[in-house]
Amino acid sequence: MSARPGRLVVALGGNALLKRGERPSSDAQRRNVRVAAAVIADLARHRGPETGLVVTHGNGPQVGLLARQSELSGGLPSPLDELGAQTQGMIGYLVEDELRDRLPDGREVATLLTQVAVDAGDPAFERPTKPIGTALPQAQAESLARARGWTIALDGEQWRRVVPSPEPIRILEQRSIELLLDAGVVVVCAGGGGVPVVPDPAGGWRGVEAVVDKDLSSALLAQAIDAEALLLLTDVDAVYRDFGRDTARAIRCATVAELRSEHFAPGSMGPKVEAACRFIEGGRGRAPRLAAIGALEDAARILRGEAGTRVVATD
Repeated sequence: MSARPGRLVVALGGNALLKRGERPSSDAQRRNVRVAAAVIADLARHRGPETGLVVTHGNGPQVGLLARQSELSGGLPSPLDELGAQTQGMIGYLVEDELRDRLPDGREVATLLTQVAVDAGDPAFERPTKPIGTALPQAQAESLARARGWTIALDGEQWRRVVPSPEPIRILEQRSIELLLDAGVVVVCAGGGGVPVVPDPAGGWRGVEAVVDKDLSSALLAQAIDAEALLLLTDVDAVYRDFGRDTARAIRCATVAELRSEHFAPGSMGPKVEAACRFIEGGRGRAPRLAAIGALEDAARILRGEAGTRVVATD
């Protein structure tokens, strides 16, 4: 089966809502989403009405803020799956509101609350690594950890709760996403990587205290819907070797094998590179796919091969 022509997954990094160090106010988020919406609308305009467009996004600052508010409320903190669902709705509302008036040809936009199946036996549940919530002095963090059964870890000079980040296995709403795309709707989904769920003994699904990497979920979704391109947008213009050093050099095009031989920061560029590689690897034997990483404002140029980093198959 070949990649379905015209389907494009655009994964917005955290900078789509909040710049680094920016205070998480409603005005700041709305202002940044407005910029992202203009970029997405421009992509839709240039690719034509036949383009099946999916937008995914991060939620790290937003879910962290809700977690801190929940922790400080005096009662039991809200479960992470519920906080993830809340942020999907809030961010989806902002994206919809700003995008709808900018899309050509009166295209509709819909936000779909997305659940992502994970394996309850994933080793990540035994080794939580993802920081979330308030940074605290060691004594206070240890007290909360004992009271609430948390795992904590040093983050800079203070301590924070850390939670598992299991591998995404399946997008539960895949069929609904495809139905919307077939109807010409721009779909906003898989926010924050989606709500992680595991099978329930009763036959359904239940949320778990974990977070799923948004870039890996975006790659999984792009593969599942037979997208022809996955565009991972962030606040740097390309993938760099030796990022942050005097020897830093932008990688404009690389094979999966070349990228896998490099080391990239696990908390920032690493997941994006891995997501791009997985998407390309999943397309072997099908029509050529495009995976690219770069700056939000360069989105159209990245698709044309004029900016960013393009990832190609090893053979």
